[in-house]
Amino acid sequence: MRHRPEFLRAASARRHGAGGFLVQARFRDDGKPGVQVGFTASKKIGNAVFRNRAKRRLREVARAVLPVLAQPGWDYVLVARPGVTVDRPYAQLLLDLETALRAIHGARA
Repeated sequence: MRHRPEFLRAASARRHGAGGFLVQARFRDDGKPGVQVGFTASKKIGNAVFRNRAKRRLREVARAVLPVLAQPGWDYVLVARPGVTVDRPYAQLLLDLETALRAIHGARA
């Protein structure tokens, strides 16, 4: 995801607060089976170095977990949390995303 309206649509849908970040998810309902992912790190995270580090970590977590647990036709936005996303152990971030996705899609069933 690259455009602001896509992020805003995802922000108004389902959300689940994981320990290291917030996950926003939305079913697109446009018939396209692909998954779209976006990452957000506001200035509350810190300077550009910390924001970029947080987004890199979130991209790696998404790269590891989403191919297994993501549902076709969904948009996901991972929002970094100040003081947590950068410092949280990588294994815990993986577990956070797995838990969040199960909670989001479990509510659908």
